[in-house]
Amino acid sequence: MQVNMLEAKNRLSTLIVAAERDEEVVIARNGVPVAKIVKYIAPKVAAPGIWKGLSAYATDWDSAETNHEIEQLFTGFNDASIT
Repeated sequence: MQVNMLEAKNRLSTLIVAAERDEEVVIARNGVPVAKIVKYIAPKVAAPGIWKGLSAYATDWDSAETNHEIEQLFTGFNDASIT
């Protein structure tokens, strides 16, 4: 269904009910479609901790050596270049 702005202002509740019934509601200005009212569908969000135990990681992920390697990747600094 397509309605113009003034009609949409006056019939907003009715248009929302139509959108809830999966009807397409298009609002037009001077006969040109400019907006659409659609039914809101809440996003599906996974519960916190759902990945717990499903991802493997190295036991040395927080070692001094690993941290130094990561620092070199970010800074581009290489100890071997020092003479």
